[in-house]
Amino acid sequence: MSKILVMYYSRTGNTQLIAEAIFKTVEGDKSIKSLKEIADGEIASYSLIFAGFPVHSHSVPPVVTEFLKAMPQGKKVAFFSTYGSLKGSPLSREALENATVLAAGAHVLGTFSCRGRVSPQDLDILMRSPEHKAWTEMAVSASTHPDESDLADARDFAVRILTLAAQD
Repeated sequence: MSKILVMYYSRTGNTQLIAEAIFKTVEGDKSIKSLKEIADGEIASYSLIFAGFPVHSHSVPPVVTEFLKAMPQGKKVAFFSTYGSLKGSPLSREALENATVLAAGAHVLGTFSCRGRVSPQDLDILMRSPEHKAWTEMAVSASTHPDESDLADARDFAVRILTLAAQD
């Protein structure tokens, strides 16, 4: 494997923690960068990209959408995300499915997601909205995530993706 990029977009630090766990697992010529640090055209120089984002409204944040749409044809990529809903919920899966569609020409090797705490400010805003009350009550239970178990799962994900990338 030549060059590997671990790219993340993170507002609360959850996705950055997962990115750092993945980065520490990857060996060789590697870089870790937030989305805003990536220059136009830079992703073409990487042979594998781990791309991470928080789930926003069941999907990929708009700023990440543009990054994924620009993914070069055939580029090996693995997606990871963090979310406030319950583990295994359709909300988190939908975002990863959307990411795969957005990066239509890329070669998606796999996906990973785990819970992450929702900012108190966001919870406060959403609690005021009756249609979001059930979700915010559920999201409060994510306040201790990502935890050590989540980070260990992220490291295992990185190993699995590296193995797949080497076989491909």
